Parts: sequence; structure tokens; C-alpha cells
Amino acid sequence: MKPSLYLLFAYISLTSFLTASTTNCDIVVYGGTSAGITAAIQASRMGKSVVLLHPGKHIGGASSNGLGFVDAEKHKLIGGLAKEFFHRIWAYYQDDAAWIYEAKHPLNNQQGQENPNETTMWVFEPHVAEQTFQSMLKEANVSIVYNEWLNRVDGVQKNGQRIEQIEMLSGNIYQAKVFIDATYEGDLLAAAHVSYIVGRESNSLFGESHNGIQTSFKISFRLPLIDPYKIKGDPTSGLLPRIYPNAGGATGEGDSGVQAYTYRLCLTNFTDNMVLIRKPPNYDETQYELFLRSAESGVKKIFKLSFLPNRKTDSNNEGIVSFDYIGMSWNWPEADYETRMIIAQDHADWQRGLIWTLQNHPRIPSVIKNRYSQWGLCKDEFIDNDNWPYEIYVREARRMISAVTINESTALGLIKVTDSVGLATYHLDSHNVKYCVNDNGYLTTEGGFYAMLSKPFSISFQAIVPKKEECENLVVPICLSATHAAYGSIRMEPTYMILGQSAATAAALAIDSGISVQDVPYDNLRAQLLNDGQILD
Repeated sequence: MKPSLYLLFAYISLTSFLTASTTNCDIVVYGGTSAGITAAIQASRMGKSVVLLHPGKHIGGASSNGLGFVDAEKHKLIGGLAKEFFHRIWAYYQDDAAWIYEAKHPLNNQQGQENPNETTMWVFEPHVAEQTFQSMLKEANVSIVYNEWLNRVDGVQKNGQRIEQIEMLSGNIYQAKVFIDATYEGDLLAAAHVSYIVGRESNSLFGESHNGIQTSFKISFRLPLIDPYKIKGDPTSGLLPRIYPNAGGATGEGDSGVQAYTYRLCLTNFTDNMVLIRKPPNYDETQYELFLRSAESGVKKIFKLSFLPNRKTDSNNEGIVSFDYIGMSWNWPEADYETRMIIAQDHADWQRGLIWTLQNHPRIPSVIKNRYSQWGLCKDEFIDNDNWPYEIYVREARRMISAVTINESTALGLIKVTDSVGLATYHLDSHNVKYCVNDNGYLTTEGGFYAMLSKPFSISFQAIVPKKEECENLVVPICLSATHAAYGSIRMEPTYMILGQSAATAAALAIDSGISVQDVPYDNLRAQLLNDGQILD
């Protein structure tokens, strides 16, 4: 990846004085994620003037950046604009012309329904997701402004508890009646001085079992016995990179740890559409010693090859020694833009180096080399970014602290939600937070959990709006008020789409009545959501 962000900031600083303008509309949506897109579409469909601001040049967030094999459960409980998106994906792939590199065929995650208008498909290529989002936005006449980065230092101007305007690094000013923070990081809510948390609450705070430091998670496959020391068997030699001597505290204690990020890579084994992955110039073999030892211990699968149309994959983490750059995401949520760029580049270089190691290193067994050597990047994806995803997969960052916090008891159905704005349908799932050494002197991980739920759970309207005394005209569909444990289910792209639509619905109703978003009567909100196809119970 090219360090284009530095060039962008330089350009912004040189030209903002000459090009700055002020735009006024009903609703400003900040963040071109899947939630931001559904929010903007819903706002426009409800007759509101809306501007979608995106800090980048390609919309769609994770959904158009490699996450093409969608994490979803109970597909029939996902409605509204989310369902419309996945139906359009299905319709696109009904055309034989969409299958360029292979014949059309059914795939896992394709859901048949009673009639063609109900059929959905949950596997897709990154560029198809972006095109589909673009089409939906165009049909809704949504204005998109690209490369607009919020001035996070002093760019949010409030009058009392209301945001009056936001200023971008470009110098452009956007005024609105209601703002929607649809970023993965919660940058707007933080700049508006809304309360939030980064990291993990202690289990004791909400009576949970999956929050805080987690050391007892049982992985479904055999944990390989990997020596964590630079010199095997010699603790005095020091630990390999990114390994802590212990979990950092007792099970359930809160901390600032953030689950691991990665790039969801779109790979292909079709040579005519393949770009080989080269060894990064800054390649450091010591960063991959864990993988070499893991491979030598008998592990045969290092990352997933979940199949998409046209002989492509959504390649995600698999196992404790895999694509997750464990321990290297902690600073992302609060970091400035330049630091995030450095973190993202570090993740990209490390991940490229990992694939190169698996394909070329003499210590990698032939069974692994044969499995992964045939795969490379896709020539027809991310074509203006060296075929690498535009965005890193931010699994979790800030989480708002509001009047209602969705927690593990909510997810387990022990707390009844009476003001649902959507369902979370996935199980509780967090990736690992750190590598550490277990009591027997071998490598282990901390922070991961996967807990099955008996049924989906409702997300409270009060969890997507701030405390009224902090901000009256902001809605937050992604970095909502939820504990780390509950967020493990909520943090899925279909759920974000659902909450984006519900956030915009609440914003529009607040504007219609001239009231704060917190004061929108739930009966009115519910009626509108159901009318627009949302599934709430």
C-alpha cells in the first residue's frame, strides 16, 4: 500500500483556504461504512436532505474490503435495507455474465426463499459490494463527499447539548439538524465529548462472564505446543515478538486491550487474474518464528479460504497463529490519522510477509506450501491500491456509554428490551487480545471467546443515542453503548446495516417533531421501522 494519507493531508493543508465551503442539510452522516450507507439511504427515502461524508475514496467499509463471506446467523431475521442489499447481491449473480472466471454455481451462504423477491446471497466479491452500495445511494439521490476527514481536535462546534456544525480537515463546514456517527472508531462522538470506553469492562461491572481478561476459552481444535522463547527451552533468552509473560491480570479484570485486527484478503488461484504476493522490503524473519514453529508442530491450516464467486476467497483468521496481528491494534481507536496509517501499513506489511513465508520459507512443510502457494491477490480488486484492501478490518474500537448499555444479560435474554431497533443474530465472538505464556511454559492466547446464544436478541434504541445531557442530536449505530462481551455479537456488518437504517429513522422523526433524538416516541419509531421492513422481535 502506498502512504497516500500523508499526501492527502499535505494537499488538504495547502488547498483548504481556497476551497473551503459551508453546506447545510437535515442530516449529516459521517462514515461511508455499511451503516453509514443505509443511514443515508433511509434519511433520503424519508424526505430529508442528507450528505454522506467519507474519509476515503471508496465506500462500503469492511463489506467492500474483503469481508465477502458474511458472518450472519438467522438470515430470515435480517430485514429492511440490509435484506435489500443482500437480495441485490443475489440478483447480480443470477446473470451468467457476472461469472467471468468460472461457470455459475450455488455457493454456501446462498439462501433460497419462497419467491425470487425474497432470495438473498451472502457471498460476494468486494467490487460487487461497492457497486451495489453505489447503485442504492444513487437511486436514493444521496450526495457523497469523499476524502472528508473530521477535524478531531476542535472541529465539532456545539451549542449547549446540540452539535451545530462540524469542520473537516479540508476546511469545509457541514451544518445539520442531526448528525450520525457511522465510523468504526466513533471519531465524531469522541470529538463531541460524548462518553465512551476503549477496551474491556470487568466482569463484575455488569455481572458478565465473557468480559475482561479471558484465559479459559477452549479452542475447538488442539492447541499446538509452541515454545515462546527466542531460544527454545531457555526462558532467559527472552520472548519472541508480541508475546507477554502472562495474561496481565486475573480472569475477568478489565483493561484497555482491543481484539486483534487484520485485513480480510480477497485471493484467487486463477492465474490469469492473479498478482503474486512479494516479500516486503522490511521483511523480518523473527516476526514469523511463531508460524514456523506452529507449522513444524503439525498445524496444517493457517488462514481461511472461504470461497466467493469467480474463484476468489474471503481469507480470514483461522486459529491462534494466523492472520490476526494479535496485540497490535490497541492504539488504533484513540490514534490520530497519521498514526492509524502507520498501524495499518504495519499490519499490511506483516500480513504480506506472512503469506510470503508460508509460500517460500524452507522450514514450512510441503503440505502447507502446497495449500497456500497457489493463491495470490486479485488483479480486478482494489485496482488503485496495488490490489490490497483499502481499509483494515476494525473489529472493535470505541463504545459509547449511554443510558442503556447492552450487556451479556441482554444477549442471553435475561434483560427484556422494550424499545428494539434491530436484532443481533450472531453468537458472542471476540478475537484474541494478546499472546502470552501459560503455566506450562508454552504459547497461549488471551481474550478470545465464542459463546453460542439460544436465540437473537434485541438492541435498545437508547443504546444508539448518547445521554441527553451530553448530546441531543447525535445517533451512533456502530460504536453504540454495549459492553465488550455483547459487542461480540453486535459487531457484524448486517447488524450495522440494520442499526444504520434505524438511526436515520430516529433522526428523521426527531427533525419532523423538532425534538431531541432521545425524545422520539418509541411507538412512532417502531411503526416506521416495521413499515420499512425492519425485523425487531
